[in-house]
Amino acid sequence: MSTVAFDVQAIRARFSALRQPLAFFDGPGGTQVPDSVIDAVAAYYRDSNANVSGPYETSRRTEALVSQSRLTAADFLRCAPEETIFGANMTTLNFALSRTAARDWKAGDEIVVTKLDHDGNVSPWLELAHDKDLRVVLADIHEDTTLDLDDLERTLSDRTRVVAFPVASNAVGTLTDVKRVAELAHSAGALAWADAVHYGPHGPIDVADWGVDVLVCSPYKYFGPHLGLAFGRAELLESWRPYKVRPAADEPLGHRFETGTLPHELLAGFVAAVEYVESIGWDAIRAHERELGERFLAGLPDGVTLYGLPTMDGRVATFAFNVDGVSTREAATRLGDAGYAVWHGNYYALEVMKRLGLEDEGAVRAGIVHYNTAEEVDGLLATIASL
Repeated sequence: MSTVAFDVQAIRARFSALRQPLAFFDGPGGTQVPDSVIDAVAAYYRDSNANVSGPYETSRRTEALVSQSRLTAADFLRCAPEETIFGANMTTLNFALSRTAARDWKAGDEIVVTKLDHDGNVSPWLELAHDKDLRVVLADIHEDTTLDLDDLERTLSDRTRVVAFPVASNAVGTLTDVKRVAELAHSAGALAWADAVHYGPHGPIDVADWGVDVLVCSPYKYFGPHLGLAFGRAELLESWRPYKVRPAADEPLGHRFETGTLPHELLAGFVAAVEYVESIGWDAIRAHERELGERFLAGLPDGVTLYGLPTMDGRVATFAFNVDGVSTREAATRLGDAGYAVWHGNYYALEVMKRLGLEDEGAVRAGIVHYNTAEEVDGLLATIASL
C-alpha cells in the first residue's frame, strides 16, 4: 500500500462534495466518496450493465467485475477471495448470517455481546435468542469506555456459542483488543464475531492476524457506496447450510450466502474506493487523523464534557461530548447552521449510552477522517466554545 506524503488539499481535490461550504464531521454515519467512486459506478452503468452468466460481452464484463471485487475485498480484509460475502449493508448481513450460524444451536445456548456495540451487532442476536430460546449476556465496559476483558471472560461458559464485539466504538471511538477477545472466545469454544464498520476508514483490517471467525463492515463508511461486506472463515462457511434459492450457485464459497443479484454498480464503486485508500496508505491516514484528534482534544473549551478516552491512545478520532446547558439537539443544530456537520443522539449505540447515563439525550458526535483539515477542527472548536 502506498505511503506517499500526505497532502490534505490534494486529497480534498479528489472529492467534489468537499467543495461545499460545509465541514463534514459526520463520517461515522457515512463518509463522502471520491469522484473516482462516482465515476466507477457511472461507468459500469454506461458500459457494462448486465447480469452474470450471459453469453455476451457486457455479461462477461460484469462477471469479471464480480471476480475483481472479491479479490479487492480479500486484499482489504486479508483473507481468501472465497471467504468474502457481499450484502446490502452490515446489519442485513448480520441478521442473515447470525441465523445461518445458529441453525443447530439449542435452547439455553448463550450469546455474548458487549456494551460497546452498535445495535447492528446486538439486535440480530437478541431476535435470534427470542426465536430459539437462547440467552444473551452483556459484557461490561469500564468507566473510560474500554471493554472490561475480565468481565467478558466471566460471561463465558461451556454454552457460549458466539462472542460479538466491535473493533472500534461508533459512539466514543474506543478500540477493542481484537486478538484478546478472539482468544477468549475460542477458549470457550465460541465464535469470534467482529463488527469493523466504524473501524473501516481508520486503519487496516487483518482477519488472519486478528484470529476472528466472522467480520462485518460497510464500504460506505470507508469512502465507498452503500454496501455491506463480510468475511467468514472458510472452514466455518463450509459447515453452514445457507438460506438460498435452489438454482443459486454454491461456488465461490462466499456466494452461497449472497441472496439475489448483487448490486454490480456498487461493486464497481467498492473497488474504486479500496483503490483510493490504497493510493494514500494507512500510515499516512492514521498519522493525519491522530494529529487532528490530538488538536481537537487539546482545544476542547471549558464547559464541555468528553465521553471516552482523553488522549488518542487506544481510540480513533471519533468524539462524543456534551456542552453544559445546551441540549444535544440544539448543540448539533447550531453547529450545523454554522457549517459543521455533526451528529447527536445515541447513534444506535444504546448500551454505551445507558452505561454513560446518557440514554435520554445521548451526546454530540464529531468524527474526524483523513479528508478533514486543521482549519476545520479549529473552526469546530471555536463554534463549540460559542454555544
